[in-house]
Amino acid sequence: MKHLDLQVVQIAREWLEQGSAFWLCTVVSTFGSSPRGPGAMLAALPTGEHRGSLSGGCVEDDFLERIGADGFKRVNQLVRYGAGGLEPSVKLPCGGVLDVLLEYIEPGAEAAFHVQSMEQALTGGEAIIREIRLGSSSRTIRIEGRQAPRIEAFDGQINVRVGAAYRLLLAGLSPVAEYCASFGTALGYEVILCDPREEVVGDFSLPGVEVVLQLPAVFIASGGCHSATAVVALTHDPRMDDLTLMEAVKTRAFYIGAMGSERTSISRRERLVRIGGLSEAELAKVHAPIGLRLGSKTPAEIAIAVMADIIRVTSGLGKNEL
Repeated sequence: MKHLDLQVVQIAREWLEQGSAFWLCTVVSTFGSSPRGPGAMLAALPTGEHRGSLSGGCVEDDFLERIGADGFKRVNQLVRYGAGGLEPSVKLPCGGVLDVLLEYIEPGAEAAFHVQSMEQALTGGEAIIREIRLGSSSRTIRIEGRQAPRIEAFDGQINVRVGAAYRLLLAGLSPVAEYCASFGTALGYEVILCDPREEVVGDFSLPGVEVVLQLPAVFIASGGCHSATAVVALTHDPRMDDLTLMEAVKTRAFYIGAMGSERTSISRRERLVRIGGLSEAELAKVHAPIGLRLGSKTPAEIAIAVMADIIRVTSGLGKNEL
């Protein structure tokens, strides 16, 4: 299953190809409790057909009803949902406030280019900045020149950064990998389980997880990683884990980790140098032993430690900042 925002953009592309105009909605800011953060997207047709989410279900029904009743001007605009907000305003059942950017996008070459650029960025291409002028139908694309915030608002303009959707690549099935898959989908990651052992993965099924019957190293070598990919090797089988790491360190993956004790990790590093020819710089990319040190013992506890460490890295925190 693909990352939700990627699903939104891909259905938007399909609608444009079919000649249908649609509303693209982006969460700009949140206050208080909110299941979906800034940058989350929803695309909707006037018929009510939609993909994505603004609040995990808190405001979608009201929003779609207003779209169906042609309740919004067809220009770029900000609307607020929540107590004390401007019209349209509705109290969120879960509390909090949402500011949402609305764009009415009509078919045409410019719109097609805009949506295609978003899709390319979400699937691992260069990150882009969408520049949307409020009160108009103007929207432009530029390549991100620096590490920009997800959302910037100033002088009647909203800038939205669009980059690769977070991907969790599970290199081989194991009890820990199963829990990581479950946690990864709950966190909104695109989760891919890569394992060539059909007899091992034959009975595995989890909504939101794509299963690829292929050696993880081969999948990685064929372009399976981008800059928003976390690669985790959790099988304890050096024939699979070592090859995975040898290929992963050559990619732009932001997190690479392997399960094992300190002793196992030292032996693995020695093999990676002796057999794989990895340099010290490449070895430094590997988190081993993987995960935060939480005293984890069971597969579920280890998976929590693994996912927590990935979240730490995505948040830009060092281990000494926890």
